[in-house]
Formats: sequence, C-alpha cells, structure tokens
Amino acid sequence: MIQNNSFRVYFSPEDAVLVLEDGQVFVGKPYGALGATFGEIVFSTAMTGYQETLTDPSYDKQIVVQTFPHIGDTGVNDEDPESARVWVSGYVVRDPSPIVSNWRANASLTQYLENQHIVGICDIDTRMIVRHLRSAGVMRAGIFSGDALFDGEDLRTVRSMVDEVCASEQMAGASLYEDVSTCEPYTIEPRGKYSSQEPLYTVAAIDLGIKSMTPIRMAERGCRVHILPATTSFEYIQTLHPDGVFFSNGPGDPDNAEQPVQLLRKVLSERIPFFGICFGNQLLGKALGFGTYKLKFGHRGVNQPVKDTTTGKVEITAHNHGFAVDAPVGDAVVTPYNNGEFGRAFVSHVDLNDNVVEGLQCLDIPAFSVQYHPEAAAGPHDASYLFDRFVELMKNNKRG
Repeated sequence: MIQNNSFRVYFSPEDAVLVLEDGQVFVGKPYGALGATFGEIVFSTAMTGYQETLTDPSYDKQIVVQTFPHIGDTGVNDEDPESARVWVSGYVVRDPSPIVSNWRANASLTQYLENQHIVGICDIDTRMIVRHLRSAGVMRAGIFSGDALFDGEDLRTVRSMVDEVCASEQMAGASLYEDVSTCEPYTIEPRGKYSSQEPLYTVAAIDLGIKSMTPIRMAERGCRVHILPATTSFEYIQTLHPDGVFFSNGPGDPDNAEQPVQLLRKVLSERIPFFGICFGNQLLGKALGFGTYKLKFGHRGVNQPVKDTTTGKVEITAHNHGFAVDAPVGDAVVTPYNNGEFGRAFVSHVDLNDNVVEGLQCLDIPAFSVQYHPEAAAGPHDASYLFDRFVELMKNNKRG
C-alpha cells in the first residue's frame, strides 16, 4: 500500500489496484473477473460463510473486505447461496486458497467470482485496510484491473482513478431495496413435521433483500410464507389474510424508504403482528417516529455480541448493517409518531461492543424487530428463538 497525496504509485498491467476516495491506494493481484467496479468499501469479520456473504442482497453496491486472511478453502456449492446471484460489487481478500477441500463443493471461489463477473483483488494487506476503515470510516472505493488500468495504450494515473471513485454513488441517500426485491410473489409452504398439514399461520413477508433461509425458518415452524415485492400495497396484503407481516433485511439508506415505512404504519394501525430484521428493524424505528443514522463503519460478520434486555442473555449474532436506529436505551418511551399513536416501545437488544440499538419491542401493539440475522448460524443458533417469539405473537393475536 502507498499513501501519497501526489499519487506517485507504481503498478504493472498484471496488477489490480484498490483505490479509496480519500487517496489511499493498495496494489495487489486480480481475483475473480477483470475490469472496474465501484461501491462503498466495508469489512466482514466472519471467518467462514463467505458464500452467504457474497449472495446476501444487503451487500448490494458494496465492496467487501474479508478480515480473515485465508478465504476459499471450502469452495462453493449449490446449497449455501442466500439468493440467486452474487450481490457484492467487489471482493477483497488477502490469501485466496488455491485448493478446494470440501465434499460439498462443486466449484472454486475463483471460478464462482469469474462466472458472476465480480471484480476482486487479492495478495493485499487486508489488515491495514480494515485498520484504516475503522479509523477513517467506510467510504467509496474502486477496484481496477485488466483493461480498466489503461487509458488508451498508457496505464492510467491514480489521480484519474480517484476522480472516478469520487464520482460514484454514495451509500447515504441510496434507495436500493427495490433493486434487490423479487419481481413476482412466491410462496414457501410449511416444512418438516408441518409439511403434511394445513399451515398454522400465514405470513406476508415483504422482500427488501430477503435471504433464502429466512422464510424457511418460519416454514419450519408451520408457517405458509408469501414473499412479496417491495412495492406491494397494503390492500394486496389484506387479501392474503395474514396472521403476521414480516419485513426483511435489505440494502440502502432507510431515510430513502418512505413507501415501505408508510406500508408498515398501515400494518401497525391494523394491529397485525409484525416482525422485522435488519432493514426491517430500521423501518420499524422510522414508522414509530425514531430517526436513523449512518454508522462509522457498521457491523458485519458472524461474531457480534448482543444482549437481549428482556432476558439478560447474550447472543453471538450475524450482522450486516451500516445504519442504525436512533432510540433511547433504557425504559420504555411513548413513540414519537403522530403524538404517540403506536403507544410505548423500548430498546430490546443492544450491541455490547458499542451500545448500538439492536432491537425494538412495542408494548401496546404486537410488533418487534432486531437489527441482526436470526436465520444465520452464528452462535450457532443463539437467535433462533426470535422466530418462536413471532409465532407466539401471531398465536396470541390471531384473528377469527
């Protein structure tokens, strides 16, 4: 890595170059596809689960740096993707594994990235990058390799690459949830011991970037889950006669998601049981009248400690968020929206690393949310009880 305000950085045509908007430059080798890519550069602290990370729609428009140095040992397979494609804009690793050592694998990670046209970079000091991002905060970045390193027949200047990075879209203010949502509704039927009987509950799940395992966790508890586009109307939801409504994870700035916030307020007004995760947690906060804000470098990985304030238990959880709800930690407060229309709520979960709000619980309406991913096996199943809470909420508020 060379930090140089004069941009005197030397690289060869065979290199890949990672450029941050503040002028930091890192030279490595191409990994995956060749070309140029741009996005907000973030880091994941997970040691495993890179295929789930790559296919999580919440990483749309982001370049992901893996803090764990050795990536790719287990290759990729057809069972672990969380969606039908890779969503990250770019991928940064230190030491890609040259060998695939897992009986479930049907391709290498390198092949997977190439086939999905994901531009990456390797042989790079990821620890230095992460230390910089923890200090300076996440920012826009670009990866350049192959023909993208050239301006005509000459190698590009770093100054021109920095300018291109600075002209790219910022995450603050970005509206991305419609881009990653399903175009057509589809249904997941009850599974396991419930597969041969009528559904116990019907859930309308708004897809804001949903991971494939999430509706399966509800189906395992006897739910029929209708996964719906982000633009679904409240009137359409009513035709399904749901016992509960679910808002998924997703990318982008919650301040630019007015349509789903208004939809959620109609759900809350009708007292339909609600459960939201990640982006859904932020939207519940906004629906209740709280603000949201952008974190300096966010929470991403599968080793985040969170305390459930209702039980005192600590969970090891999976995260992927760069925004958070601005709500007071402590006793319940009357929610600000429309002179307290939705009654009281309190912060139900708190991140033990930085005291960031990780969950909300309403006291006067049947609604709650968490900021993390309870479908993931981080603890490995510390947070799975949240789906049971949702089922219990639907059971206690079931309509005739």
